[in-house]
Amino acid sequence: MAKGKKGPRQAFGLKCSVCGMFNYITQRNKINTPEKLKLRKYCKTCRKPTEHKESSKLK
Repeated sequence: MAKGKKGPRQAFGLKCSVCGMFNYITQRNKINTPEKLKLRKYCKTCRKPTEHKESSKLK
């Protein structure tokens, strides 16, 4: 069974700020970028590029 990674890399989900759907899973180095990410990505539900915010919960 695989164990969770240890270290500065942290996995998280990107949640659409318009509809609230989790569309992307990515990771970041929490030492180099301490603030939460906000990226403009394509949302399948909204069918347009919207702002996606970092959420620690993975669904």
